[in-house]
Amino acid sequence: MPKKDKCIIKKLEVEVVRVKITLACTECKQRNYNTTKEKKNHPERLETSKYCRFCRKHTVHKETK
Repeated sequence: MPKKDKCIIKKLEVEVVRVKITLACTECKQRNYNTTKEKKNHPERLETSKYCRFCRKHTVHKETK
């Protein structure tokens, strides 16, 4: 009986770089949310609609430094 050759699969480890960002309300300028994003896929500043507890309504939140 012949011996079976073992296949060795080399696993490539790719490091995913996620950057911490802070989102601030555009109306009251309060920094309400912390999140992460991949800078490689989204180099531009993030802008999303979120609830602002200070304004008590949904407003546009932009990424700050």
